[in-house]
Amino acid sequence: MFRLIAHMKYILFVGALFIGIISSFAQSDEATEPIKIMVPSTILKPNIAPQEIEIPLVSSTKSKEAIDIKAKYWDTTVYNPYKDDTGTSFPFQINFKDSTFHSPVNREKVITSRYGWRRGRPHKGIDIDLVTGDSVFAILSGIVRFAQYNGGHGRAVVVRHFNGLETTYAHLSKIGVKVNDTVAKGQYIGKGGNTGRSFGSHLHLVTSFNGHYIHPEYLFDFSESNAVRSQEIWVTKKWTRPAYHSARRQSKLAVHTTKEEAIAAAEAQRKIYIVKRGDTLSRISKRNNVTIASICQSNSIRRNATLRIGQKLIIEP
Repeated sequence: MFRLIAHMKYILFVGALFIGIISSFAQSDEATEPIKIMVPSTILKPNIAPQEIEIPLVSSTKSKEAIDIKAKYWDTTVYNPYKDDTGTSFPFQINFKDSTFHSPVNREKVITSRYGWRRGRPHKGIDIDLVTGDSVFAILSGIVRFAQYNGGHGRAVVVRHFNGLETTYAHLSKIGVKVNDTVAKGQYIGKGGNTGRSFGSHLHLVTSFNGHYIHPEYLFDFSESNAVRSQEIWVTKKWTRPAYHSARRQSKLAVHTTKEEAIAAAEAQRKIYIVKRGDTLSRISKRNNVTIASICQSNSIRRNATLRIGQKLIIEP
């Protein structure tokens, strides 16, 4: 009887030891060798040599802390707090955990004006048709950074998502959220309308990253699929400059999913044009199928700049 009690105490001791060791290692993120321990023969069967038991330990790979999307440039009073930020280099990467997004409207998404050059001005988002009073929804989960009247945008809501992307919902007739509210994908954020600089009710949807306005259709497929185009997207300058696109037609899409692919595409699109006798910016733009605005932007010149024969101009679509 005493021998049996002694064996039971030993088993309890070993069990407690196992639990303590495993708990301590489970709290560490470092890789750990398996635990090896000798079990006396009395615990197994009489007259059998001691046995070695090996217990494998799996290290934790989970991040200790979630990314704090409010850590930088979190200003709830300014529409674009990144204006003075010049630290973003091209191409840059945006990652998505979602493979789909929620439609911002509860109706067929009809795009009435696209991202691009429009009536001599840059149109930095897309316009989606709606009726004043229609509900508007967050396309992805995030935190409301801005929710107030903002000049040409009228009543507007800006949501910063957990991958750093920001989406703007403008020309609203009513705002239904407050700054610092956490919103889920598909959550109601306001009513569509016609406030600000707007000609007819519609939703002006903007996508931006670190202050760079991105062509929304480069990131999202606004057909019935509501698909995120890729869970890893590399963005080149072409997709952050409205001057390279026309608001009247959809741009040809070629989504870059690797850095190497994005760099190669940027190099292939870029070329040098040498000014000839009789050339004007208008003639050069038509010959190279680019806008005058994009030529001026790429070369830091004005529309009324005097061109010199032999001058080299960078042409980027």
